[in-house]
Amino acid sequence: MSRDFVGALLQLNAEKQVPREQLIRTVEEAIQSAYRRVAGDEDIHVRIDADSGKIRVFRARRVVDEIDDAATQVTLEDARKLQPDAQVGDMVETEQLDGDVFGRIGAQTAKQVVLQRLREAERDVVFDQFARNEGELITGTVNRVEQRALILDVGKGVEAILATTEQSPVEHYRIGQNVKAYVLEVRRSVRGPQIFVSRTHKGFLKRLFELEVPEIHNGTVEVKAISREAGSRSKVAVGSRQEGLDPVGATVGQRGARVQAVVAEIGGEKIDVVPWNDDPAVFVANALSPAQVLSVDIDEEHRIANVIVPERMLSLAIGREGQNARLAARLTGWRIDIRSDVSAAEARAAAESPGPEEVIPVAESPAPAEAEPAADSGEVAS
Repeated sequence: MSRDFVGALLQLNAEKQVPREQLIRTVEEAIQSAYRRVAGDEDIHVRIDADSGKIRVFRARRVVDEIDDAATQVTLEDARKLQPDAQVGDMVETEQLDGDVFGRIGAQTAKQVVLQRLREAERDVVFDQFARNEGELITGTVNRVEQRALILDVGKGVEAILATTEQSPVEHYRIGQNVKAYVLEVRRSVRGPQIFVSRTHKGFLKRLFELEVPEIHNGTVEVKAISREAGSRSKVAVGSRQEGLDPVGATVGQRGARVQAVVAEIGGEKIDVVPWNDDPAVFVANALSPAQVLSVDIDEEHRIANVIVPERMLSLAIGREGQNARLAARLTGWRIDIRSDVSAAEARAAAESPGPEEVIPVAESPAPAEAEPAADSGEVAS
C-alpha cells in the first residue's frame, strides 16, 4: 500500500503539476483533519514519509510554560518525562496510534477531505501560474460566445473572459479560433482562477511589437509611449538605446513587414510609428505625422503646444474628426493647438495693424483646432 501511495503521489505530481512537497503537506493536513473530525481530539498529527509512503499517526502537544489549552499543550515538566531534552515551543509526541484505528468511516472521511484539499492545492498552483502572466500575452481558443463576453479556453480547465468592451469593433470571432489577448487581471474564485483579458489595451499592442521586433524584445529599441483607438488607428513612439540604430526603421521592418504583421493581428488597424524625442517641440511635430509641421511653440506653464502647419496640411494634421491631433495629444501628453501658416500670418498682420479704425474686416480667421491629451499620458510600463 505504501508503494501504491507513493506512485499515486508521483502521478498527481505529473498530472496536476502540484509540487511533490506541497502534495505531501496537503495530504498530511487532510488526513490529520479527518482523524480529528472522527476522534474529536485536537492533538492528533499525521506525517508521511515521502520516500516509502508510510503514514505515521501520533498524538503530540506543544510545550508551554503555562497551559491555556489542555488538549493541545503540555508543561515543560511533563514534557521532559517523555522527552528529556524538550524545550518550550517544541512539539512532544505523547502516543503512537494505529493507522487503522478509526476504521471504515474514518477512511471515507479522510478520502473526501484529501480530494477536497487536493483540488484546492491544484487551484492555488494554477492561480499562481496565471497570476504571473498579468501584463503578458496568452493564447486561448474561443470556447463560446456570450452576450457580454467571449470565453477563451486557455488550458488546464481554465477560461479567460474577453469582455465585449475589450474587443476591437472591427474583429469577429468563431468557435475554435485561436486568439491572442493581453492579461489585465487574474482573480481567485471558488471555481478556480478568473482571467480577464483585452485586445484593445495599449499593452496588447506593445506585446505584439515585442513578438515581431527582435530589437524591442531585447531592449535595444524601446516603446516609449502608445496612444490607441482600437480598430481604427494607433500611434507608437519608439526610441533607440543603441547609437546609430534607427528605431523607426527597426520597428517598421524591411518594406513594412514587421509592422504589417502587427496590423494583421489587430484586424487592419492603422499604426503610425514615430521617433521619440526628449524635446517636446520635436516630439509633438513627430507625433503629428504624416502631416508636415513648420513650427512648434511650447507653452510650459499651460502645457500647450502651438503648432503651425502648411495650409494644405491642415486637414491632414487634424485628421478625420480630429483623430490625428487627438492621438498625438495623448501620445505626447500636451494639449495641441494647430493653425495653418495662412491663418497664423493673418493673425500676425491683424496684430501689427496701426489701429482698429483703419482695418476693414473681410472674414474671421478660422478657429484653431485643439486636441487635449487624455487622462492617461500614453506611457506604457515596460
